[in-house]
Amino acid sequence: MSRLRAKGASAGLVAGFRVKSGYAIAVVIDGPRARPTAVARAIVQLSDPEAPETKQPHHDGFGVEMADRREIARRTQIVERCARASVDAFVRGTGASAGRPLTRAALVVGSVIDPETVGNPHIRAHACEGRLFRTALADALRASGVTCDVVVDKALPRTPAVSKVMAEFGRTLGSPWRADEKAAATAAWLALK
Repeated sequence: MSRLRAKGASAGLVAGFRVKSGYAIAVVIDGPRARPTAVARAIVQLSDPEAPETKQPHHDGFGVEMADRREIARRTQIVERCARASVDAFVRGTGASAGRPLTRAALVVGSVIDPETVGNPHIRAHACEGRLFRTALADALRASGVTCDVVVDKALPRTPAVSKVMAEFGRTLGSPWRADEKAAATAAWLALK
């Protein structure tokens, strides 16, 4: 081993991200898995606040799917650019403040359904956005040297043991500590080696 670590510390930090429309809630933890420690929480922007249409890029108003493919492509490029910039800043900042790099991540999503299989145009727009934000975040993490996996929210364990650790993380990180933060933290914990 090229550098020394504190007893029980992992080689790098792990982040869990609860992917939402236009942003992700991130929770960073340290290991080992048997005794995880909450390190930080953040919001990572995946859309441009100056371009509100990028928060729901496949929508053309309330409940209407965007049909203009060039406009979708323009919005997608903005989302990808914002994700790269936000993730790069998050990864660098997390590593600098903790003194160790962020090495792994787990992305929690609502679904991994193929949008082309969805018949309802409005629901298909949501499925397209879910895929876009998930892939933009994953690509940005990989470009920053972070290995990542995707897990569907419903597949996360919600046992008393998990609840106990999540309550401890909530006390450490403070409010807000809602279902999204708990999902991100649970996924990070599962990604610890």
